[in-house]
Amino acid sequence: MTGYFELLESDTGKFRFNLKAGNHETILTSETYESKDAAKKGIESVKMNATLADSYDRRSAKDGAPYFVLLAGNRQVIGRSEMYSSAEAMEKGIESVRLNASSAEIKDKTG
Repeated sequence: MTGYFELLESDTGKFRFNLKAGNHETILTSETYESKDAAKKGIESVKMNATLADSYDRRSAKDGAPYFVLLAGNRQVIGRSEMYSSAEAMEKGIESVRLNASSAEIKDKTG
């Protein structure tokens, strides 16, 4: 089963997307976008950058939990992972994004 992007609209009319693995688990969540078209461009940016090793910035939360962000070519954050229990689990999350993003279809959940 392959991954997919889930495009969502908030109550305030803004947009975001989640990249889901084949098991429907969220592996990357986008920033908020003002328009649906901008969110779709964000998805295309994820697809382009997900295979580039230097697009992943590994970070630690205040409590020490590891997570990563995916960066666009201009080094802006285009997606953020969940918090992981270990660095090894985070690396598996990165690998899942690499494997799923480029061929993922968009499931438009907006009205």
